[in-house]
Amino acid sequence: MSLTTPISRRALKHTRAIHIDAFVRDDDLWEIDAHVTDTKPFDLALPSGNLPAGQPLHSLWLRLTLDRQFVIVEVEANSEAVPYRGYCNTIEPDYQKLIGLSLVKGFRHTLKERIGGALGCTHLTELAQILPTAALQAFGGEIDRRNDPAAEQKKPPQLDRCHALRSDGAVVAKYYPKWATSPPAEVDIESHLESPHLEPPHLEPHLSKQAISF
Repeated sequence: MSLTTPISRRALKHTRAIHIDAFVRDDDLWEIDAHVTDTKPFDLALPSGNLPAGQPLHSLWLRLTLDRQFVIVEVEANSEAVPYRGYCNTIEPDYQKLIGLSLVKGFRHTLKERIGGALGCTHLTELAQILPTAALQAFGGEIDRRNDPAAEQKKPPQLDRCHALRSDGAVVAKYYPKWATSPPAEVDIESHLESPHLEPPHLEPHLSKQAISF
């Protein structure tokens, strides 16, 4: 396992699993299918009845269909398993409010305004919040910035979204020099150019054809 060995014996109480798949459709649209499940290793007494061990307390699905500008054009939500059947699942149609939003421009803020808190399902909304980075990971390489002069003038969407890819940091200075605001002194440009695995700085737009990593 990737974490250190626990220093004390412990008992499993809960498992949440999130799975996301991204697809390119034949009609050139993109789709993201997201699924979250919550399970317990023991029987759970709910106000609505007993839930056997291992049966999902939640099994929630969300599909977003995107155009090539990361704008949501279709939404499907499905509450496959919920603790209060006939109540929890009635919120599914409200996720149509996401249609028209950009997944990469202010999405989380508008998401909370439209279906945050009691306006939506806590877990479906949480699931939606993690989809922007999944979309960029999946589809960033689908955008050919070299063949689009306007796109070449736009800052790559992954920049300034985490500490490693901040505009005044070493990574941007080394791999995206066009967008560096103040290249750090520790960046060794000569060693960068000598590396057989990296593009030279003046060819930065070619990086857009690689999978976006952040």
